[in-house]
Amino acid sequence: MIDFACAVRAVRENAPLVQCITNFVTVNDCANIILAAGGSPTMAYDIREVEETVAAASALVCNMGAIEQTASMRLAGQKANALGVPVVLDPIAAGATALRRTKIGALMSDVHFASIRGNASEIKGLFAGRSSGSGVDVGALDAVCEENLPQAIEMVKALAARTGSVITISGPIDVISDGERTVALRNGCATMARITGSGCMVTSLIGAFCGAMPQDAFTATCAAMAAMGVSGELAEKRRIKNGTGNATFRTDLIDAIFNLTEKQLTEGVRYEIY
Repeated sequence: MIDFACAVRAVRENAPLVQCITNFVTVNDCANIILAAGGSPTMAYDIREVEETVAAASALVCNMGAIEQTASMRLAGQKANALGVPVVLDPIAAGATALRRTKIGALMSDVHFASIRGNASEIKGLFAGRSSGSGVDVGALDAVCEENLPQAIEMVKALAARTGSVITISGPIDVISDGERTVALRNGCATMARITGSGCMVTSLIGAFCGAMPQDAFTATCAAMAAMGVSGELAEKRRIKNGTGNATFRTDLIDAIFNLTEKQLTEGVRYEIY
């Protein structure tokens, strides 16, 4: 069993400071969802201050949407590793271009990541070197469904064992593994894919949860993914009730994280342990 309520409580009680080196498209949403969960964000990315910043942080999030900041990620990540601060990676468009294959490969060689989250194409890119994704979006052939769930489970388990990281495929079915324990989560809604940055936001959320419980990245990652999925469902109910669209949905999603109760999460999460 996973104690989702304890993880939510830990974030709100510990108020972890999360340093995010992320892309300009989603930086505001990433900061706001950390605040909504009970954490505190810093978006410092200048290479002249990242080591000093991460020394005061509870977690570091490296988002490869900011591929031009890879040197800052490397420096901050190595400092975080030395201090025992968990580092989270979002390998945006991994495997899609030679530049990304080179940069992400070098970063993963130099920095140990407590948790890595991507869509199915991105995780496939890390696992096999190439992906069939379309830009930052998952490829239709890669998306996890009931038919290919066993293959997805084997891939995340193998990649987790190879990297020593908790690996997450996010999508209609989220698959999370530390190489020994594997969970499939079945929360969320289709509208989450209709806003920019839902993936970046959930990676930032993983950073907040890992920062609050640094000794258990697996539980932290599962709880962050569950919180995002359940909150997405709550926001979707509100969207349908009010007849609004995807812009309002983004705000409702952040509000749902802010207002999420331990009871809502534990009763709303749907998952299996493999």
